[in-house]
Amino acid sequence: MPPMTTPARRPATTLLAALVLLAGVHLTAPATAYADETPSVPPGTESTAPPPEIDPDAPGLRMRDGATLAAAKVLPIVSIVESEGGEERREETSSSLKFALQAEVLFGKDSAKLTPEANARIAVIAAEVKKQNATKIRIFGFTDNLGSAAHGDVLSKQRADAVHGVLSPLLASSNITYEIRGYGEQYPIADNTTEEGRRKNRRVEVSFPTSG
Repeated sequence: MPPMTTPARRPATTLLAALVLLAGVHLTAPATAYADETPSVPPGTESTAPPPEIDPDAPGLRMRDGATLAAAKVLPIVSIVESEGGEERREETSSSLKFALQAEVLFGKDSAKLTPEANARIAVIAAEVKKQNATKIRIFGFTDNLGSAAHGDVLSKQRADAVHGVLSPLLASSNITYEIRGYGEQYPIADNTTEEGRRKNRRVEVSFPTSG
Protein backbone atom coordinates (compact mmCIF):
# COMPACT_ATOMS: atom_id res chain seq x y z
CA MET A 1 0.00 0.00 0.00
CA PRO A 2 1.57 3.37 -1.01
CA PRO A 3 1.88 6.29 1.44
CA MET A 4 -0.93 8.77 1.99
CA THR A 5 0.26 11.03 -0.81
CA THR A 6 -1.49 8.80 -3.37
CA PRO A 7 -4.84 10.00 -4.81
CA ALA A 8 -6.88 6.86 -4.03
CA ARG A 9 -9.00 8.23 -1.20
CA ARG A 10 -12.52 8.12 0.03
CA PRO A 11 -14.30 11.49 -0.16
CA ALA A 12 -13.50 13.73 2.83
CA THR A 13 -16.19 13.86 5.49
CA THR A 14 -17.01 17.18 7.15
CA LEU A 15 -18.65 17.12 10.55
CA LEU A 16 -20.73 19.86 12.19
CA ALA A 17 -18.95 22.93 13.57
CA ALA A 18 -19.76 25.69 16.07
CA LEU A 19 -22.80 23.77 17.29
CA VAL A 20 -25.11 25.92 19.42
CA LEU A 21 -27.60 24.05 21.56
CA LEU A 22 -30.86 25.95 21.98
CA ALA A 23 -33.27 25.14 24.78
CA GLY A 24 -36.00 22.93 23.43
CA VAL A 25 -34.14 22.36 20.17
CA HIS A 26 -32.05 19.20 19.83
CA LEU A 27 -29.08 19.54 17.47
CA THR A 28 -26.55 16.74 17.44
CA ALA A 29 -23.43 15.90 15.48
CA PRO A 30 -23.01 12.40 14.03
CA ALA A 31 -21.17 10.13 16.43
CA THR A 32 -20.51 6.46 16.99
CA ALA A 33 -21.11 4.98 20.44
CA TYR A 34 -19.88 1.62 21.59
CA ALA A 35 -21.00 -0.66 24.36
CA ASP A 36 -18.70 0.78 27.03
CA GLU A 37 -19.26 4.41 25.92
CA THR A 38 -15.50 4.99 26.13
CA PRO A 39 -14.47 8.34 24.58
CA SER A 40 -12.51 7.91 21.34
CA VAL A 41 -10.25 10.88 22.08
CA PRO A 42 -7.48 10.65 24.70
CA PRO A 43 -7.40 13.36 27.39
CA GLY A 44 -5.65 16.53 26.32
CA THR A 45 -6.57 16.27 22.64
CA GLU A 46 -10.01 17.85 22.84
CA SER A 47 -10.74 21.18 21.16
CA THR A 48 -9.98 24.28 23.25
CA ALA A 49 -11.71 26.71 20.88
CA PRO A 50 -13.97 29.21 22.73
CA PRO A 51 -17.73 29.02 22.10
CA PRO A 52 -19.28 31.64 19.79
CA GLU A 53 -20.86 34.80 21.15
CA ILE A 54 -24.65 34.46 21.03
CA ASP A 55 -27.05 37.36 21.60
CA PRO A 56 -30.19 35.90 23.20
CA ASP A 57 -32.08 39.09 22.27
CA ALA A 58 -31.16 39.02 18.56
CA PRO A 59 -34.34 39.65 16.49
CA GLY A 60 -33.49 36.85 14.09
CA LEU A 61 -33.27 34.24 16.86
CA ARG A 62 -36.62 32.52 17.15
CA MET A 63 -37.49 30.32 20.09
CA ARG A 64 -40.77 29.10 21.46
CA ASP A 65 -42.33 31.06 24.30
CA GLY A 66 -40.55 30.49 27.59
CA ALA A 67 -37.48 28.91 26.01
CA THR A 68 -34.00 30.10 26.96
CA LEU A 69 -30.56 29.58 25.48
CA ALA A 70 -28.36 26.84 26.90
CA ALA A 71 -24.61 27.32 27.07
CA ALA A 72 -22.99 27.42 23.64
CA LYS A 73 -20.80 24.49 22.67
CA VAL A 74 -18.26 24.27 19.87
CA LEU A 75 -17.44 21.19 17.84
CA PRO A 76 -14.56 21.91 15.45
CA ILE A 77 -14.92 21.13 11.77
CA VAL A 78 -13.15 17.85 11.11
CA SER A 79 -11.95 16.87 7.66
CA ILE A 80 -11.30 13.15 7.41
CA VAL A 81 -9.45 11.47 4.55
CA GLU A 82 -8.98 7.71 4.72
CA SER A 83 -7.17 5.33 2.39
CA GLU A 84 -9.33 2.87 0.46
CA GLY A 85 -8.74 0.01 2.88
CA GLY A 86 -8.75 2.22 5.96
CA GLU A 87 -5.07 1.55 6.68
CA GLU A 88 -4.28 5.25 6.91
CA ARG A 89 -6.42 8.09 8.14
CA ARG A 90 -5.86 11.85 8.22
CA GLU A 91 -8.00 14.06 10.45
CA GLU A 92 -7.65 17.82 10.21
CA THR A 93 -9.30 20.63 12.16
CA SER A 94 -8.65 24.36 12.12
CA SER A 95 -6.04 23.90 14.86
CA SER A 96 -4.59 20.39 14.63
CA LEU A 97 -3.65 17.52 12.34
CA LYS A 98 -3.72 13.83 13.22
CA PHE A 99 -2.44 10.82 11.30
CA ALA A 100 -3.68 7.36 12.31
CA LEU A 101 -1.85 4.36 10.89
CA GLN A 102 -3.16 0.86 11.44
CA ALA A 103 -0.63 -1.39 13.16
CA GLU A 104 -0.64 -3.82 10.23
CA VAL A 105 0.96 -1.24 7.92
CA LEU A 106 3.77 -0.57 10.41
CA PHE A 107 4.44 -3.80 12.33
CA GLY A 108 4.24 -7.54 12.16
CA LYS A 109 1.57 -9.35 14.16
CA ASP A 110 1.91 -8.77 17.91
CA SER A 111 5.22 -7.02 17.27
CA ALA A 112 6.71 -3.57 17.88
CA LYS A 113 9.37 -4.00 15.20
CA LEU A 114 8.77 -1.67 12.26
CA THR A 115 8.58 -3.13 8.77
CA PRO A 116 10.84 -1.74 6.02
CA GLU A 117 7.82 -0.07 4.41
CA ALA A 118 6.98 1.83 7.61
CA ASN A 119 9.78 4.37 7.15
CA ALA A 120 8.18 5.85 4.04
CA ARG A 121 4.87 6.30 5.82
CA ILE A 122 6.50 8.01 8.80
CA ALA A 123 8.51 10.24 6.44
CA VAL A 124 5.22 11.59 5.05
CA ILE A 125 4.21 12.60 8.57
CA ALA A 126 7.62 14.19 9.21
CA ALA A 127 7.24 16.31 6.07
CA GLU A 128 3.86 17.57 7.30
CA VAL A 129 5.31 18.38 10.74
CA LYS A 130 7.99 20.51 9.06
CA LYS A 131 5.41 22.21 6.87
CA GLN A 132 3.35 23.17 9.92
CA ASN A 133 6.39 24.16 12.01
CA ALA A 134 4.97 22.06 14.83
CA THR A 135 6.84 22.10 18.14
CA LYS A 136 4.72 19.64 20.12
CA ILE A 137 3.95 16.15 18.84
CA ARG A 138 1.82 13.45 20.42
CA ILE A 139 2.48 9.83 19.51
CA PHE A 140 -0.14 7.48 20.96
CA GLY A 141 -0.35 3.73 20.52
CA PHE A 142 -3.57 1.68 20.74
CA THR A 143 -4.55 -1.99 20.51
CA ASP A 144 -7.77 -3.97 20.22
CA ASN A 145 -9.30 -5.74 23.23
CA LEU A 146 -7.92 -9.21 22.48
CA GLY A 147 -5.41 -10.56 24.98
CA SER A 148 -4.82 -9.06 28.40
CA ALA A 149 -5.13 -5.35 29.04
CA ALA A 150 -1.63 -5.33 30.53
CA HIS A 151 -0.14 -6.80 27.34
CA GLY A 152 -2.01 -4.23 25.25
CA ASP A 153 -0.68 -1.38 27.37
CA VAL A 154 2.91 -2.54 26.95
CA LEU A 155 2.64 -3.31 23.22
CA SER A 156 0.93 -0.02 22.39
CA LYS A 157 3.64 1.96 24.21
CA GLN A 158 6.40 -0.01 22.48
CA ARG A 159 4.84 0.74 19.12
CA ALA A 160 4.54 4.44 19.91
CA ASP A 161 8.20 4.42 20.96
CA ALA A 162 9.16 2.72 17.69
CA VAL A 163 7.43 5.37 15.59
CA HIS A 164 9.09 8.08 17.68
CA GLY A 165 12.44 6.42 17.07
CA VAL A 166 12.06 6.97 13.32
CA LEU A 167 10.23 10.31 13.38
CA SER A 168 12.59 12.14 15.73
CA PRO A 169 15.77 11.80 13.60
CA LEU A 170 13.83 12.91 10.52
CA LEU A 171 12.94 16.15 12.29
CA ALA A 172 16.24 16.59 14.15
CA SER A 173 15.14 19.64 16.10
CA SER A 174 15.70 20.38 19.77
CA ASN A 175 12.67 22.69 19.69
CA ILE A 176 10.21 19.79 19.37
CA THR A 177 8.79 18.14 22.46
CA TYR A 178 7.14 14.73 22.33
CA GLU A 179 4.36 13.14 24.35
CA ILE A 180 4.50 9.37 23.89
CA ARG A 181 1.87 7.12 25.43
CA GLY A 182 0.49 3.63 25.09
CA TYR A 183 -3.24 3.47 25.76
CA GLY A 184 -3.75 -0.21 25.01
CA GLU A 185 -7.40 -1.01 24.37
CA GLN A 186 -8.64 2.36 25.65
CA TYR A 187 -10.30 4.82 23.26
CA PRO A 188 -11.50 2.49 20.50
CA ILE A 189 -12.60 4.14 17.26
CA ALA A 190 -14.46 1.08 15.93
CA ASP A 191 -16.40 -1.94 17.15
CA ASN A 192 -14.11 -4.50 18.82
CA THR A 193 -16.59 -7.33 18.19
CA THR A 194 -15.55 -7.58 14.52
CA GLU A 195 -12.14 -8.16 12.96
CA GLU A 196 -12.57 -5.08 10.77
CA GLY A 197 -13.20 -2.97 13.85
CA ARG A 198 -10.32 -4.49 15.79
CA ARG A 199 -7.99 -3.80 12.86
CA LYS A 200 -8.93 -0.11 12.99
CA ASN A 201 -8.41 0.00 16.74
CA ARG A 202 -4.87 -1.42 16.42
CA ARG A 203 -3.20 1.83 15.43
CA VAL A 204 -0.62 4.50 16.14
CA GLU A 205 -1.73 8.13 16.05
CA VAL A 206 0.61 11.08 15.50
CA SER A 207 -0.95 14.49 16.13
CA PHE A 208 0.27 18.06 16.40
CA PRO A 209 -1.03 21.65 16.25
CA THR A 210 -1.12 23.33 12.85
CA SER A 211 0.06 26.80 11.96
CA GLY A 212 -3.19 27.66 10.22
